[in-house]
Amino acid sequence: MAKCVIFCAGGFDGLVAPLAQDDYIIAADGGVAHTSALGLTPHVILGDFDSLGYTPEGANVFPMEKDDTDAMLAIRQGLKLGYTEFYLYGCLDGPRLDHTIANFQSLQYLADYGARGYLIGKDYIVTLIQEETVVFPAGFEGVVSLFCLGKDATGITLKGLKYPLENGSLTSHFPLGVSNHFTGKDASVTVKCGSVTAMYDRKNGLPIRK
Repeated sequence: MAKCVIFCAGGFDGLVAPLAQDDYIIAADGGVAHTSALGLTPHVILGDFDSLGYTPEGANVFPMEKDDTDAMLAIRQGLKLGYTEFYLYGCLDGPRLDHTIANFQSLQYLADYGARGYLIGKDYIVTLIQEETVVFPAGFEGVVSLFCLGKDATGITLKGLKYPLENGSLTSHFPLGVSNHFTGKDASVTVKCGSVTAMYDRKNGLPIRK
């Protein structure tokens, strides 16, 4: 499946998965520095370019005073073109904590539009699990933390992790899901109602979606 790959202005430490020929590449503001370093020509360059400090040739320029972040502009563009799989690089390790939180919110925005996304940072991968089962294959190591950032998430079942759970709940006011651990075996997270944000070590790669 072709995916929309968005490069944002935050820290970047290489690709977590190879790009396919039919992937759609967007450079959002300072993300153009990452595509240049990779020798990639984005299909579109967009943003207000406050992070980059200059306007690249052929860029789609937006005003600084706008409702969307540059990452959200890119997400909207990908959704408009019909993409349902989104990889966002340079979106976790920037100097602006507020933009990092905005990127977390963008995962819920994607899910609400029938898509799924991954925030891929230098050390972590973050994804949203909403009314589905996500499998983490055997060999995954380290910590995995699960957060409910909206209304209560229910019907949560955790298998193959150090701290299992059967048909439990997570709420937005208590971090019960923080600091679980992979065990080296196949693990899975099922959410029947609501959504849960999962964060784990980037070195493990991407999970399997059912």
